[in-house]
Amino acid sequence: MEEKLVLTKEWDKTFPKSDKVKHRKVTFHNRYGITLAADLYEPKDSEGKLAAVAVCGPFGAVKEQAAGLYAQTMAERGFLTIAFDPSFTGESGGQPRYMASPDINTEDFQAAVDFLSVQDNVDPARIGIIGICGWGGMALNTAALDTRIKATVASTMYDMTRVNAKGYFDAEDSEHARYEKKTALNAQRIVDYKNGNYAPGGGVVDPLPDNAPFYVKDYHDYYKTERGYHPRSLNSNGGWNVTGCMSFMNQPILKYTNEIRSAVLIIHGEKAHSCYFSRDAYADMVKDNPYADNKELMIIPDAVHTDLYDKMDVIPFDKMEEFFRKAME
Repeated sequence: MEEKLVLTKEWDKTFPKSDKVKHRKVTFHNRYGITLAADLYEPKDSEGKLAAVAVCGPFGAVKEQAAGLYAQTMAERGFLTIAFDPSFTGESGGQPRYMASPDINTEDFQAAVDFLSVQDNVDPARIGIIGICGWGGMALNTAALDTRIKATVASTMYDMTRVNAKGYFDAEDSEHARYEKKTALNAQRIVDYKNGNYAPGGGVVDPLPDNAPFYVKDYHDYYKTERGYHPRSLNSNGGWNVTGCMSFMNQPILKYTNEIRSAVLIIHGEKAHSCYFSRDAYADMVKDNPYADNKELMIIPDAVHTDLYDKMDVIPFDKMEEFFRKAME
């Protein structure tokens, strides 16, 4: 069922390799037949059945960036982890490239749970997920759908359906604004069809304009510098297709989060431009939810959005370890 992928053999991450874990490349498939590529991190000298965590994100990144750093660090703390590239991106399969789908990308997380559940050294009753940035929203959507997941962390979360439908800070939340956006996207579909390919939307802007808003500067500081640049990362290079995220506009992914029974930890930086996504998602998740006691919102003082991508003194790994151990005991 799985297509053959070309996987990089050398260590090409944006973070150093740990001597406390074993690392290898793996593949698995989702129920749409797309083969996904992942890095598997396993604690050295581990014995028995381990709790496991699947990690993905940020939106437009690859597993060699923040997701891999999270996965390796959690493996150092005793978990078996995978960091995977979502469908249509990175080393994973799927054509055409650089497309996103609320449905398929949620399925990617569920496929990761499938894979972990059948590993000989994983306890299938102790599986969690971590979603970073736009994958934080996808992780919450997965937790609302997949009852096998015992614990979910959403870090520096974006709700990609909300930002596509309403713009940043809901500044384009009107029928007129959405109509204009949809008109432009549908016109682009005709252009793409005539050309026989999909026009790229452009990654993070470079060079950085003097008048760029702070969040653009924040992304540039990560994706366009040695700190976080990776040659396969969409945001570091050509970006998603212009029409790549079109279906997010009318498919809200957080509709049923207040029915999540399993444990959820939402983490965000206090000064992140995106913090409102997490604050609102948490409020909606616990409203009228009889299982609200195992839900938590953690705000990191003074942190901005990309601080939670790679800054080891900001990402609350102690808290995450404690959260997962308690939720999956």
